[in-house]
Amino acid sequence: MMSETSNQVDLFGLHGRVAVVTGALGLLGQQHCRALASAGASVVVSDLDRERCEGLARSLPTPSLGLCLDVTNRASVQRGVDTVLQAFGRVDVLVNNAALNDKVEAPELAAEASKFENYPLAAWMQSLAVNVTGAFLCSQGFGAQMVRQGKGSIVNVASTYGLVGPDQAIYRRPDGEQTLYKSPAYVTGKGALIAFTRYLAAYWGHAGIRVNALVPGGVENGQEPFFVANYAARAPLGRMAQPTDYRGAIVFLASDASAYMTGANLVVDGGWTAW
Repeated sequence: MMSETSNQVDLFGLHGRVAVVTGALGLLGQQHCRALASAGASVVVSDLDRERCEGLARSLPTPSLGLCLDVTNRASVQRGVDTVLQAFGRVDVLVNNAALNDKVEAPELAAEASKFENYPLAAWMQSLAVNVTGAFLCSQGFGAQMVRQGKGSIVNVASTYGLVGPDQAIYRRPDGEQTLYKSPAYVTGKGALIAFTRYLAAYWGHAGIRVNALVPGGVENGQEPFFVANYAARAPLGRMAQPTDYRGAIVFLASDASAYMTGANLVVDGGWTAW
């Protein structure tokens, strides 16, 4: 007979479950995959580079799958659903993590071009296609299978900038030079993702599908020292996140530990939105 403590720990277990992670080759995507696999899930590592996805899948401690997936393409998503069902027969968790972030993905957007007044329509459309439409298409495809199963968990990876406006001053050097303006598309997309989370939670609750948003803060990843210092000064905990800081949160949202939680935002941001 298991103790009460053992039962509580088991709530976080994902043994026998299949978790799909989009944007799995990104900084946080890789951590999501490793966290879910460590909790016992078979992970579908999905991104645009099939070879790298397969390599990451082989490195995980559970039987996992590397999958080439374009989240903006309905046919690609449906092929992905078919491949996952052929390999595992079910889908229990979907982590909508794929995203474009101008600071990383579009360095050609210099300070002047990144100003709202000059922001390119093509960059706006591309960002929304990945950050919003991608979550819509993947939720349609993989979520429909969860409905057939009568249970599932969808986690939409949002951002603090889906809750509050960006502080453009943190992108300013000590000499006053503005290196970048945070993208209006990124902020709009992350806010839309939080609204989409509430929609799906209300729509699919009767079917046993839980839908929640993870709201992470900024992650330290080789940024220039002035930016890291500016960000840290703005956060109550006095630092940027480490890539591993969200592993517990993603397992919590995916597992039965959050069984009575849906339509919610789990904010893990070092206190960024507390003031």
